[in-house]
Amino acid sequence: MKISSWITFLGALCALTLSAEPNWPHWRGPIDQGSTESGTFPTSFSPGSNCVWKVMLPGKGCSTPIIWAKQIFLTCPVNGEDALLAYDWLGKPLWQITLGPERSGKNAHGSGSNPSPATDGKAIFVFFKSGHFAAIDLSGKVLWQTDLVARYGRDNLYWDFGSSPVLTEQDVVITRLHHGDSYVAAFDKKTGNLHWKVARNYETPIEGDHSYASPLLMRENQADALLVLGGERLTAHSAADGHILWSCSNFNPDAKKNWVPVASPVIAGEIVIVPYGRGVALHGIKLGGSGDITKTHRVWLCQNTGSFVSTPAVYRGRVYVLQDHGPQRGILDCIDPSNGKTIWRGAFPKTGAEYYASPTVANGKLYAAREDGVVFVANVENKFELLAENDLGEPIVASPVPIENRLLIRTDKTLFSFGTN
Repeated sequence: MKISSWITFLGALCALTLSAEPNWPHWRGPIDQGSTESGTFPTSFSPGSNCVWKVMLPGKGCSTPIIWAKQIFLTCPVNGEDALLAYDWLGKPLWQITLGPERSGKNAHGSGSNPSPATDGKAIFVFFKSGHFAAIDLSGKVLWQTDLVARYGRDNLYWDFGSSPVLTEQDVVITRLHHGDSYVAAFDKKTGNLHWKVARNYETPIEGDHSYASPLLMRENQADALLVLGGERLTAHSAADGHILWSCSNFNPDAKKNWVPVASPVIAGEIVIVPYGRGVALHGIKLGGSGDITKTHRVWLCQNTGSFVSTPAVYRGRVYVLQDHGPQRGILDCIDPSNGKTIWRGAFPKTGAEYYASPTVANGKLYAAREDGVVFVANVENKFELLAENDLGEPIVASPVPIENRLLIRTDKTLFSFGTN
């Protein structure tokens, strides 16, 4: 794939996003990079300072909110049922839809509402650990609903399912990667009918066939394609029928047990950056090719940085990798995606707490939410400069969302909207 094709695709997405008003249609933003160059966002904030409004949530969910036309959508349980909630720009509840009994989380940092919703501006698509899968219009009407656990079986992941749906022009795509019958499946956005479903099973060491990463939409040979990470493979699938265009392996050359991907890949230019190895390695894979590209398209391997759970952010052509677990947690690396070299390294104050949210960059400031409720803000324009440490007093797993001069942060119990006015 030529870099010019990818830039054209990004430009088209940006034009679509900016044509009316800014939107944040899925968990990593309009072009899946966890960043925005527009807006003014607060540096210092707390429940009592720069808080425009806050609402108490009816249950624990770890999904990141999405925004379309100044309406906010998020998933969480309501009275023991999976639900989608809608709020207006002032935090007023608009509606809520329940879809059936939740399957609650088994991890203290997880929930049955881990996957984030996605929208194309016509419908919101939601998926839950329970298997409930639905399309709901922007007024709260259920367009279709099905149960993927009833249809295809329950996952056997060690921890709570967390892969978010991704939208193509025609379909909503789901990945279920675990031991046994793993698959990638596409369902018609209008009807919910199965369009295609392809098996994705590989022999790996224990837990290596599991994955919590979300698929990623891209362009390949002038057509939509999907990147899927799991089973110790990065595979590119045709969005038209799901067939594999190319595959890259050798992410676990020493056959280690429990090397499971949680963080999702991210694209910068013509390179896809793949965190792997529980935070100890970062791979740079050149897009394009066909068949097995393992030996031909891995352009660099960095073994002095990486992330286990948090997905890197891309801003102005640079990649920001937050080391989230272990002795290196809190270190932030700015990476050149063309060669994997570190441009600069900074560090947030360290405690015993780790990071489950992914970092977000908004107009030159990076927001890093730690599990204990502390949100760090750092200037990342050309160098690292710690600007603020904001304690919200509640655990945070969802990623910060910057849009329309507001910073939305979801904690275990509360949805906050922060602003400078």
